[in-house]
Amino acid sequence: MERQALNSRGHGRERGASDSSLRSDPSDPIAGFCFAVPMARKMLIDGEVAVADGEKYDYDLFVIGAGSGGVRGSRIASSFGAKVAICELPFHPISSDWLGGHGGTCVIRGCVPKKILVYGASFRGEFEDSKNFGWEINGDIDFNWKKLLENKTNEIVRLNGVYQRMLTNAGVTMIEGAGSLVDAHTVEVSQPNGSKQRYTAKHILIATGSRAQRVNIPGKELAITSDEALSLEEFPKRVVILGGGYIAVEFASIWRGMGAEVDLFYRKDLPLRGFDDEMRAVVASNLEGRGIRLHPGTNLSELSKTADGIKVVADKGEELIADVVLFATGRAPNSQRLNLQAAGVEVDQIGAIKVDEYSRTSAPSVWAVGDVTNRINLTPIALMEATCFSKTVFGGQPTKPDYRDVPSAVFSIPPLSVVGLSEQQALEEAKGDVLVFTSSFNPMKNSISKRQEKTIMKLVVDAETDRVLGASMCGQDAPEIIQGIAVALKSGATKATFDSTVGIHPSAAEEFVTMRTLTRRVSPSSKPKTSL
Repeated sequence: MERQALNSRGHGRERGASDSSLRSDPSDPIAGFCFAVPMARKMLIDGEVAVADGEKYDYDLFVIGAGSGGVRGSRIASSFGAKVAICELPFHPISSDWLGGHGGTCVIRGCVPKKILVYGASFRGEFEDSKNFGWEINGDIDFNWKKLLENKTNEIVRLNGVYQRMLTNAGVTMIEGAGSLVDAHTVEVSQPNGSKQRYTAKHILIATGSRAQRVNIPGKELAITSDEALSLEEFPKRVVILGGGYIAVEFASIWRGMGAEVDLFYRKDLPLRGFDDEMRAVVASNLEGRGIRLHPGTNLSELSKTADGIKVVADKGEELIADVVLFATGRAPNSQRLNLQAAGVEVDQIGAIKVDEYSRTSAPSVWAVGDVTNRINLTPIALMEATCFSKTVFGGQPTKPDYRDVPSAVFSIPPLSVVGLSEQQALEEAKGDVLVFTSSFNPMKNSISKRQEKTIMKLVVDAETDRVLGASMCGQDAPEIIQGIAVALKSGATKATFDSTVGIHPSAAEEFVTMRTLTRRVSPSSKPKTSL
């Protein structure tokens, strides 16, 4: 699921479509919700659900899309006693209008296979670093792309089966095909051969995720997206990547780590727009340090096929030849084929489904979670939204998703991880001054390997309350460390709490509880500085 570098205390709403006006009664946040009391609310009659108002439906809940959010919502709703069905496309590593798979983008063509490739790419640096630790490697070390790809595919096939078993064990009916709305209580599931079947449900949950997009330039058909990048038959020796987001940065690290020549083009001065500016500069420096050629402030204008590969022309006149061109320029909500207008479900200008704070659409019986709503596009967010939906509708526990202090990571090499507010966001929200604590140091491992790559840590603190507003780290194991820091921020930890915590020595993580020297004090009227 595509990450947004957003103010995780709620700024994701500016991209999302959360709209309290969609509630049936604005004065009552849960007006019209139908809570399930399994034995009192319904009973089964000839396979149908007999609803209290006399209407009959095939299911209490029909879910379109068996990705992370859809599977979670189905299982929890079923655990509350609901009769649930879910539809999903047949499995394939590369998605299309008729291909998908249980587990969705994250499991099949996103987070999981990407992380497997990151592991594979990381070994090159480890081999280099090992020499000063006494390891003598004689001769060439060969990398077998096809072997890694085979093992990656075997793993996502296994996980696809795991998700199917989880649904079966939860009592959820699985239906294969592409789902679309007929009305606010009816879903039509279509097959590639043209056959169709309709199902009715008291509630419908849409969890169809998002799709990678291609830039509209001449020769765009020669480029690939992240879907294809995870399943290339041949390893590319020369790669051009367009984009400055987390997908672009991660694939640049992956391919460079495996030995490819990589050129990364992006429109801004630094990659990872929306993340803390200071940390963005660190990531850019690390990418260059690993041998990736950066082209800031540059776009691609044309691609063409030549005998030697793909000719890439940049808008500033630069020309390159590449084996692969990756467009990593964003994703769009996967809502086009859902026939949403038939049920009166509203979307925004990019096709994201508009929902209220409980994930309810403009049609009272239709709900939506995950990337298709374009709030904060992360797998754990889809899981949270789906959990809250099921508790609200079937558990009798009205629950809103909480978007404060959402941690995230960019699995570059080395990785970046953040939680809470960036320095820029803190200054926008703070009523007073912001205290910034930073630490830049050479990790113990690098002192022996002689790798010139520092670990960077940062804490952003409210000067008035002493509360830690944000934390970020770029360095080995950053996501593992920030996950723990996220618990502290969620609990309202102050800088004094950090300072009074005993560190684990020797570790990089202990630096977060020993940063006692103030780097700078910034007022809302001043511009953030960088000192790393």
